[in-house]
Amino acid sequence: MEEGMEAYTIRLRIPAGIVTPDQLRGIADAAQKYGGDDVHLTTRQTIEIPHVAEKNLPALGVALTKNGTPFGAEFQNVVNVTACPGNERCRLANIDAIPFALNIDRKYFGREMPVKTRIGISACPNSCVSERLCEVGVTGHLKPLRHPEKCTGCGTCVDFCNEDALEVINGVIVLNDERCIRCGACVHTCPYGVITAEDPVYEITFGGRRGRHPKVGRRLVIVNSLEAAEQAVDEAMYRIYRQAVGGTRLLADQLDEIGFDQIVKSVLAKLPEDSVVEHL
Repeated sequence: MEEGMEAYTIRLRIPAGIVTPDQLRGIADAAQKYGGDDVHLTTRQTIEIPHVAEKNLPALGVALTKNGTPFGAEFQNVVNVTACPGNERCRLANIDAIPFALNIDRKYFGREMPVKTRIGISACPNSCVSERLCEVGVTGHLKPLRHPEKCTGCGTCVDFCNEDALEVINGVIVLNDERCIRCGACVHTCPYGVITAEDPVYEITFGGRRGRHPKVGRRLVIVNSLEAAEQAVDEAMYRIYRQAVGGTRLLADQLDEIGFDQIVKSVLAKLPEDSVVEHL
């Protein structure tokens, strides 16, 4: 690029960070032709092409659109939706995170909002995509069901529990419900299949943020089906659009002002009663 010429950094749309090898080659070719000497892998599972001259923007946009990795979103928009590998590739996953994220992306990516809106889907409370630090987060949980009459007391599940919620007493595994965060690790790691589980549930959080003063999103609701989880996300997105105040402040700074309790009631009103496991 010519010295002194204004340049741009172009962020791509790559929902859940999933690209094919052919798309990666296409990104590399486009970056080499229209950008600088490198690309940047971002924290939100997408790619940035830096040092793009203004005159190259139209041609780059065409190339990336044909490649299936078009320009991304920034500012007061719904930006790249993130997800962990979920059931497809992680032995600790409780839900199918990637299809969920792709569906949410199809509905909301790029939509103009009063505030920048990040959505993250994590298949378990390990929170590998920091979904609870997003404006809208979804976390998959699994409640263990113990069968003491079959337990050998081997202690494998105790070793894998990071919450000290399990212990061996008189040769039987005992669960401390107050410590358990429903991560499902004991279910997934029991070598004898003695610990089973109820169906997975989905926790929806609202108003998280990263940055210099990070905040964990507040719980909107826990529901027992994918359909209900999508309905809860839909209503959460609608409430951001209708009630959040635009400008420089993030959603996390407005929750009390815009009435978080009322937003919870709005979400609950949209859900079948038998789908709600817990709220607030």
